[in-house]
Amino acid sequence: MRKHKAAWILVLALLGIAPGAWAQNDAQSTQSGQQAGAQPSADAQNVQEYIHLLRSNVRQQKAEIMGEMMQLSAADAAKFWPIYDQYDTELNKLNDQRVANIKEYANDYDNMTDAQADELIHKAMEFRRERSALLAKYYERVKQQLGAITAARFVQIEDQLLLIIDLQIDSSLPVVGQGS
Repeated sequence: MRKHKAAWILVLALLGIAPGAWAQNDAQSTQSGQQAGAQPSADAQNVQEYIHLLRSNVRQQKAEIMGEMMQLSAADAAKFWPIYDQYDTELNKLNDQRVANIKEYANDYDNMTDAQADELIHKAMEFRRERSALLAKYYERVKQQLGAITAARFVQIEDQLLLIIDLQIDSSLPVVGQGS
């Protein structure tokens, strides 16, 4: 029963987050087909939506899903949530790098050079490495306070939520070279 509840929560989270990306993609495709010259303003609007996604109620939704999935006792919750808040603060600092990279991509999209594309991809890969290292760091902190099983649950849930957010963001970005 517990596994089914957890699976349904993740499915509902995916359904709650992902439609925005699909709708945005459809609107973007329609706009591109109708107004080839309007791409820069669409990119600027998308950048604002990505920033909103990274900064908005997704954080609250993530925390709610995390709380539901972790199923912590009151004593364990008192240990877990301060650690999670520290993790979330550090993650938000990392997300600033991602936002800057997305802005740079949107600004250079129409005039992308090989050097710019290479730099942007390296920055994106570095962001993912740093985010993975951050999650590993907080796995150890949670493990010290609550044990390896609880820490593993934290990493699994967080990783799944980050993948959903990544999918929404990445599926909304145009592929390099398609708008040129």
